[in-house]
Amino acid sequence: MEFKDYFSSQAKEYAKFRPKYPPELFEYLSTLVNEHQLAWDCATGNGQAAVGLAPYFDEIIATDASASQIEHAEQHPKIKYKIAPAESSGLETKSADLITVATAIHWFNTARFYDEARRILKPGGVIAIWLYGNNAIEPVVDMVFGRFFQDIIGNYWPEEIKKALNFEEMIDFPFTKIEPPNFEIRLMWNLKEYLSYLYTWSSTQNYIKANGKNPIGTIFDDFQIAWGDENHKKEIKWDLKMKVGRV
Repeated sequence: MEFKDYFSSQAKEYAKFRPKYPPELFEYLSTLVNEHQLAWDCATGNGQAAVGLAPYFDEIIATDASASQIEHAEQHPKIKYKIAPAESSGLETKSADLITVATAIHWFNTARFYDEARRILKPGGVIAIWLYGNNAIEPVVDMVFGRFFQDIIGNYWPEEIKKALNFEEMIDFPFTKIEPPNFEIRLMWNLKEYLSYLYTWSSTQNYIKANGKNPIGTIFDDFQIAWGDENHKKEIKWDLKMKVGRV
């Protein structure tokens, strides 16, 4: 499966304006494993999940197929970053206690990746995949967001995003399943920060390539009216969709 790089061109913005995962998520995952020697964070992007794992593991190997994403990843003494595709990581056989895939599984050839995961995990090791759905702020802003998502950039989503939107049905997970608790992301952003997050989307970048302009500009006034004071920070919430299993 060819690596489709939708994120290198905006890797710097991606590092700044992608929501961070809750610390409770990583604490929970740490309780599932027998040892805490090595975690592999696959398709690490800017290293958000890798950094979240750092308090609980001796070492984290964080891989991504995008050199630009790795270049902009957050540094940490426990994390070793490597450029590598998900399906061919280069990690040692039966070396990892935990594998994580944060908001990336829909881009993978899952059959090949799961073979790689089985090779790398220790007996009884754990794999956790998750992604976040659409955000919720307040009805008036959410209405404008819905128009942006459906009417303006709806035709520019990569085919793989359909798998993300239908995570439960379309993402296979052939492991002994563990039922996780519910987790959510909550953070405070002003309008500029929120729109910068929308700018990092693959569909936004596809729109720009096709039309030579930023689609956010076509609906900016509506966002501004709905938001009110653009410097006012509002709470944004995302529910995490998650699958956890053991080999």
